[in-house]
Amino acid sequence: MTVQGWAEIALTLGLAALLGWPIGIYMSRVWNGERTWLDPVLKPVEAVFYKASGVDPTRSQGWLGYAGALLAFNAVGFLLLYAILRLQGVLPLNPQGFEGVSPHLAFNTAVSFVTNTNWQSYGGESTMSTFTQMSGLTVQNFVSAATGATIAAALARAFVANRGEGVGNFWADLTRTTLYVLLPLAFILAVVLVGLGLPQTLSAHATATTLEGGQQTISLFQTASQVAIKQLGINGGGVFNANAAHPLENPSPLTNLITAVAINVMGWAAFFAFGRSVLAKREVRALAIAALVLLGACTSGIYIAESQPAPALVAAEIEQPVNMEGKETRFGVASTAAWAGQTTGASNGSVNGMHGSLMPLAGGLTMFLMQLGEILPGGIGSGIAIMVVMAMLSVFVAGLMVGRTPEYLGKKIEAREIQYAMIAVLVLPLAILGFTAIAAVFPTALAGLLNHGPHGLSEMLYAYTSAAANNGSAFAGLTANAPWWNTTLGIAMLAGRFVPAVVVLAIAGSLVAKPKLAPSPGTLPAHGGLFIGLLIGVILILGGLQFFPALALGPIVEHFQMLGGAF
Repeated sequence: MTVQGWAEIALTLGLAALLGWPIGIYMSRVWNGERTWLDPVLKPVEAVFYKASGVDPTRSQGWLGYAGALLAFNAVGFLLLYAILRLQGVLPLNPQGFEGVSPHLAFNTAVSFVTNTNWQSYGGESTMSTFTQMSGLTVQNFVSAATGATIAAALARAFVANRGEGVGNFWADLTRTTLYVLLPLAFILAVVLVGLGLPQTLSAHATATTLEGGQQTISLFQTASQVAIKQLGINGGGVFNANAAHPLENPSPLTNLITAVAINVMGWAAFFAFGRSVLAKREVRALAIAALVLLGACTSGIYIAESQPAPALVAAEIEQPVNMEGKETRFGVASTAAWAGQTTGASNGSVNGMHGSLMPLAGGLTMFLMQLGEILPGGIGSGIAIMVVMAMLSVFVAGLMVGRTPEYLGKKIEAREIQYAMIAVLVLPLAILGFTAIAAVFPTALAGLLNHGPHGLSEMLYAYTSAAANNGSAFAGLTANAPWWNTTLGIAMLAGRFVPAVVVLAIAGSLVAKPKLAPSPGTLPAHGGLFIGLLIGVILILGGLQFFPALALGPIVEHFQMLGGAF
């Protein structure tokens, strides 16, 4: 550990939160339909979309209509992407000559990109054509991120409304977030990345002559544009299998810093956009502080753990001051810790396979960050939405202590909202622990593991945690491109994405009809240190619902070993 290392981590986390503030103000204006500096250019384009689709952007939908539109849009997106993947071999822009992918891989990949998870059971450069990357995966990188933002926008309107009826128009929210926020930012970032050395071409490959005089074929894609939206959309799912560890996706320390900041900046922006939209800047600032404390603490723990020598090398009496497995010279331990914390604290993305080379404590912390839910800062919109759910649970617990009906952001929090909230937070432990317990004793699932014993269990637990939390990172050693893994991981992704989304919209529908209340002497202050401590406590307890029961799966594995199974 060095001062420079701590400064690098602080710079990465701090820049993401700091840049999220002005972007969040702009995003709030977009959500609210206020005038922006891009209106003269994009208003006519927006109007064309509405006219072509027959949408009236001024018509507000109830929560059921909003949720139905969200689910229908994503169902159609899944079907289109599935068809592209299966028919890849006969579609244009396939200079690589790739065939269509298998049914189970197409299912997993389509679900993965539609749910903003971007889990990759494939090597991008050896599986997906230029057309698939551009028209299938990149499109979903935009609209899946925008879908998350619509959830936060609808929830914000519910808190502002005074006995209202609708939570907004899904189609307008989706269109405006994509056109006014994601497209301009992705364009700017893509241009910057091209200038810093990332390729952007429709060519299949380039041929290089090595130092020994041999010929090497280097795969090429429209890398810069896809990296830009996969980072800003908090997506993951890179062009190359190694993701940000690949030199063509991340060629220098500067691109490493930019992309590490980019993957969390929009999550923070959604926090500030929600605060401005709800007119509750102090309260949302408390949520952001709680998220930053948890993210900073876990990232620090990862850095401390990774700054120790690997136990196996110590036992072999090999001198190595830090654990350098999986760390390239251009990244280093501090950068690895910042990436691991940022990507597992975000909704998505990783330096692919990097998490499998972490020390045990660091690997456990990355897993725990995901098991807390999409809150640190999580996906665009989905992170702040679940954080608000956590805040509602916190004020409810505090209300029980003093015998008072709790309030949050001017709305009474009653039994219905808490019932919905518990569904939102319990879907993760059910999906993670349920699938892991089955996989731990199912021979077909165990056949995909390269490691035996406790680490094999960790690989399975991490995979289902990553899928249900819509993260997309992985421990190396799990061969997931098999029917069992592709199917069950896809189901976990669907549950982790759309169950909380619908539940949050149901909460919005319940809140929007309630009167807006002015703070009273009995209202719990939701912006001070006491509230932040209570919120952090509730988050840690709910995260423990998944993390600690997972340890009880160990005896199951030991029993399976005694039976002489594949483990």
